[in-house]
Amino acid sequence: MTAKKAVVLLSGGLDSATVLAMAREEGYECYALGFDYGQRHQAELLAAKRVAADLGAREHKVVSLDLRTIGGSALTDDGIDVPEEQTGGIPVTYVPARNTVFLSIALGWAEVLGARDIFVGVNAVDYSGYPDCRPEYIEAFEKMANLATRAGVEGNHLSIRAPLMNMSKADIVRVGTGLGVDYSLTVSCYQAQPDGTACGRCDSCRLRAAGFAEAGLDDPTVYAGT
Repeated sequence: MTAKKAVVLLSGGLDSATVLAMAREEGYECYALGFDYGQRHQAELLAAKRVAADLGAREHKVVSLDLRTIGGSALTDDGIDVPEEQTGGIPVTYVPARNTVFLSIALGWAEVLGARDIFVGVNAVDYSGYPDCRPEYIEAFEKMANLATRAGVEGNHLSIRAPLMNMSKADIVRVGTGLGVDYSLTVSCYQAQPDGTACGRCDSCRLRAAGFAEAGLDDPTVYAGT
C-alpha cells in the first residue's frame, strides 16, 4: 500500500514539532516544510532541521522568501523592537499574511506530492493575538484550497489540519512529550541568539516557559543569563 502523505509546516518551534510528531503518530509519511523568510534569526531553521531528522520526516524542504521587502513586523524589520512585556491587541510580532503565504506554498507542494492533508501548528488558546491563528481562518483557507486546486476540483478533498487549535500550551507540551518530542532541539524565541539561546523575555518565551511549568515538566530551553 502507498503510505498516506502529509505536508507539515515546521518552523523549528515547540508547536510545529509537536504537530509533526502527531502527524507521524497518525501514520502519515511526513514532508516537513519551512521558510527562510527574512526572520530575525536563523536559529529556528537549524532547529527545524534537527527536529525533522529526529522525528523521521520523509523530506525537509526550506523555501526562501523575502518578507523583509514589505516589512511591517518586528520579526522582519530591524527597526521595530520585539516587545518584552505583554501588550494588547495584535502585537508587532505579527507578520502580515505570513500563514496565508506559507499555507499556499504548502498547498502547492501537497498537490505535487499527492498529499491530501496539511498540518499546521496554529493555536487559538495560547496564541499571541494573531488573526491567522483562528479556527475561522483555517476553515476559510481549507474551503479556498478545495476551490482553487486541481485536486479539489477533481474530488480529492484537501484538509488543513490544526490539531493544536484548542489546546493549552501545557497540554501541547504533555502530548508532545508523550510522543517523544525532544524539546531541547526546538527554538521558540522571537530574538534567539545564533546558538538558539532564548531571551526569556519575549511573548513566545513567556508562553513556552509557562507551558512547561503548568505541565509540571522541566523546560530544556537555554535562556540568556541562566
